[in-house]
Amino acid sequence: MTDPRSTPTPASAPAPDEALLAPLRAGALLGVLVALWTFTMGFTGWYRHPNLLFLFWLVIPLQIVVLVWMLRRTAPTAGYLRQVQNGVGASVIASLIIFMASLLFTMVVFPSYFAELEALGRIQMAKQGLSPEQIEAVVKAQAPMQKPLGSAFAGALGTWITGLFTSLVAAAWYRKR
Repeated sequence: MTDPRSTPTPASAPAPDEALLAPLRAGALLGVLVALWTFTMGFTGWYRHPNLLFLFWLVIPLQIVVLVWMLRRTAPTAGYLRQVQNGVGASVIASLIIFMASLLFTMVVFPSYFAELEALGRIQMAKQGLSPEQIEAVVKAQAPMQKPLGSAFAGALGTWITGLFTSLVAAAWYRKR
């Protein structure tokens, strides 16, 4: 027997409970996928290779895909501002997982990560012809971000910003359709 107080929803729209859970699920999925990719970069040693280091940035298109997927699913029952809120909410949830995974990565599993990156950077800068003084100046300027907390916060902040811009654009796109 159907509850007479319930309102029917279109077949393509997620149920109200599903609409509330969508950002939570998308955020958890995104956070886990980014953490897995980060550890893949670590266990394969790709972060030690200058030609492969760019692969880490694949987390940005990954975030865009997950958010667009979630926003497309929730578009039938959510207005523009709710869509933006859903996307940012999913990104905040993901950033919590990413923050903790980053700390685990740099403090426990790969404690020499920053020292290895610094050594790699020094070699690359020397190959580019920088003087020892110039190399020291660059290393000193980068030092604040070459710590576990700074790096983890940068990852969280990047996730928030990417989530906001992706949500603003995707929500507008799905409102026009």
